[in-house]
Amino acid sequence: MAGFHTFRGLFLGAAPGWYKLCIVAFLIINPVLFLTVGSFVAGWVLVAEFIFTLAMALKCYPLQAGGLLALEAVLMGMAGPRAVYQEVAYNLPVLLLLMFMVGGIFFMQDLLLAVFSRLLLGLRRKWVLSLSFCLAAAFLAAFLDALTVIAVVITVIGGFFAVYQRANEARGGGMGEAELEQFRAFLRSLIMHAAVGTTLGGVYTLVGQPQNLLVGDIMGWHFVEFARRMTPVALPVIAAGLSTVVLVEKLRLFGYGAELPDGVRELLRGRAQTREPHEILRTRAVVTIQSVAGVLLIAALALHVAEVGLIGLALLLTVTAFTGVTEEKRLGQAFHEAMPFAALLVVFFAVVAVIQQAGLFTPVINWVLHFEGRVQLALLYASNGLLSAVSDNVFVATVYIKQLQDAFAAQHISREQFDLLAVAVNSGTNIPSIATPNGQAAFLFLLTSGVAPLIRLSYLRMVWMALPYTVVLTLVGLLAMVFLV
Repeated sequence: MAGFHTFRGLFLGAAPGWYKLCIVAFLIINPVLFLTVGSFVAGWVLVAEFIFTLAMALKCYPLQAGGLLALEAVLMGMAGPRAVYQEVAYNLPVLLLLMFMVGGIFFMQDLLLAVFSRLLLGLRRKWVLSLSFCLAAAFLAAFLDALTVIAVVITVIGGFFAVYQRANEARGGGMGEAELEQFRAFLRSLIMHAAVGTTLGGVYTLVGQPQNLLVGDIMGWHFVEFARRMTPVALPVIAAGLSTVVLVEKLRLFGYGAELPDGVRELLRGRAQTREPHEILRTRAVVTIQSVAGVLLIAALALHVAEVGLIGLALLLTVTAFTGVTEEKRLGQAFHEAMPFAALLVVFFAVVAVIQQAGLFTPVINWVLHFEGRVQLALLYASNGLLSAVSDNVFVATVYIKQLQDAFAAQHISREQFDLLAVAVNSGTNIPSIATPNGQAAFLFLLTSGVAPLIRLSYLRMVWMALPYTVVLTLVGLLAMVFLV
């Protein structure tokens, strides 16, 4: 009995007992379902279970629990090891991005904190500050990519929280719990505005999201052509998104509207004013180097001179070499955030392989393709959005655009309709997918980042704070698809 209690305590570590029981129950139920009702039902149950592990990310990091579920599915034959490997190989650019671009951004902290600190301390009106964060994220996402931009924002928000903690400790504490909670709410709202901003900019251009490149490649659209095709949807959605920023901040809806506490503002301002002269000189030199690297980074990404992850590796090498970061221990800190998430993504790709092999989305796709004209556009957009919120927008876009390519090759649809449907696929997988953190890699990265527990950003809170954007942007995108495209 003592051995059993020891084993139970070790299993999933400090996770709550009820959570451990749920995972054990899932592991027992899945083989039964697979053997009795088949892979289709068992596959959808597995997807629901995996989403549960994501929703409970603050109780237990989802890598182990989700990994056990995915591993069991592979062992049962719901997806073969080769299918999982193919999904991983197909998404190698995303993994390279995580490993190297996120690491490179880590060493841009001085520049990022300098820029955003001026915004934070200079703009006293919260709605103006929120709008600035959303606009900046949208602009950057249009020319970089959403995951890179969210890595920047995570670095900035984490930096603000760290500066606050150090300044508070230097003054011997004294900050009340209520003030700390208000500061957390303030940072939560900024990071969610910025996350939505990555969607607003990401939907517009060829490089904004991974699936955009896929759609553009199949359709033969270059950067300008892609933006032209997306303009009838993207511009109304961007306008609606920015209007929603102002609305939720002014009316203090859905967890928005929290102001920066005066005590925290003074701590942050005092921290900036009490640095030693040698520290100021060093920071200026580092910021100058990082600024040059940042300009080169934007140019390289905008011109797509190489895969994003390889550009990130070049950034990491350059910035660390010229700022004197050569110790292995300091370099390792840059990978601390990204590597667990990279492992989680591989587990997620295993679940995607199950979705593919079981054909979970096939009935929906076939049903949509039976319609014609504007009705088909609307249904394609809506079904893309729904499936992207449940699964992953890159996978959904891949499945849909290949089905449409086959239909065009078989002359079931005209070239004009093919172009319109491609816009629907890109719009549907980009916009409604903000409904849940598992819809986009950038949102999932935010949920599982080290910043999320610091500012109390849980799965359900992300869903709640994304809700006004989900409703407004999805409806505006749908209307644009029907009447403007």
